[in-house]
Amino acid sequence: MERITGGAILPERFRGGIVALGNFDGFHAGHQAVVGRALQIAREREAPALVASFDPHPARLFKPDLPPFALTSMGQRFDLLTKFGIDAAVMIPFGRELAALSAEDFVTQWLVRRMGVAGVVTGGDFTFGSNRSGDTAQLAALGAQHGFTAEVVAPVADGGGTISSSRVRSLLRAADPAGAAQLLTRPFTIRGAVEHGAKLGRTLGFPTANMRLNDYVRPAYGVYAVIVRVPGGKRIKGVANLGIRPMIEPPVELLETWLLDWEGDLYGKTLEVELIAYLRPEMKLPGLEALKAQIAADAEAARAVL
Repeated sequence: MERITGGAILPERFRGGIVALGNFDGFHAGHQAVVGRALQIAREREAPALVASFDPHPARLFKPDLPPFALTSMGQRFDLLTKFGIDAAVMIPFGRELAALSAEDFVTQWLVRRMGVAGVVTGGDFTFGSNRSGDTAQLAALGAQHGFTAEVVAPVADGGGTISSSRVRSLLRAADPAGAAQLLTRPFTIRGAVEHGAKLGRTLGFPTANMRLNDYVRPAYGVYAVIVRVPGGKRIKGVANLGIRPMIEPPVELLETWLLDWEGDLYGKTLEVELIAYLRPEMKLPGLEALKAQIAADAEAARAVL
């Protein structure tokens, strides 16, 4: 899959494509329905299958004080779209200049001139243009005017209601990674580089890989059973503490993962940690021996779950 960033005009080989248009943070089941319909139309018309999204997320411009909320990194989203079969992903730079465009100017400047689309697929709640003035009905009207089709995909729902990124975040904050995985169609996964830490775990006999959470949404702090994908693709069972480590001063927010039955140097390497099950909340124990015993118990609990 090719990546087009920085506002570049789409290469000629991708013009005339069918584009799924939206934020697609998390690429959950609802997003997959929109992108899947664009892919289906593209294959039927023998046209390129495209996804266009915004970077950074518009909420970062309009609500800069929002806490971290990402469900995927940009790299993860690209990888998911590649596996899905998309031919090219267009990342539209979102800033004040773009936010000020009228709905019609957004269509003419981006969908027509820069991308040359033949069709657009969105969810029913998609809005665009200054002050979110454009909706799917206007997109269809502008499409008829400029020579592209516009289709709306109905929301995807389960027993809990419409599947959305906000529901996924709520489940993660409520210590329900399994529920979040059902909506995502895969475990919520944190990708990051391993950093040097206090090395307390190594001292206790439980060496951990320490990763920053960066822009990811903060799931409930606590201990999780996890699956870790290491460089090369091998998947290793593990147990992880996500939080501020109340036994260590000063508190530092980290994801600390002990890879069970595995040895090796991971410093500087990029790992993917899948949150499988929540085992317990963080706790401050009376001393290092109690901590050592608790980590051993957590590891056995993780093995049982995994």
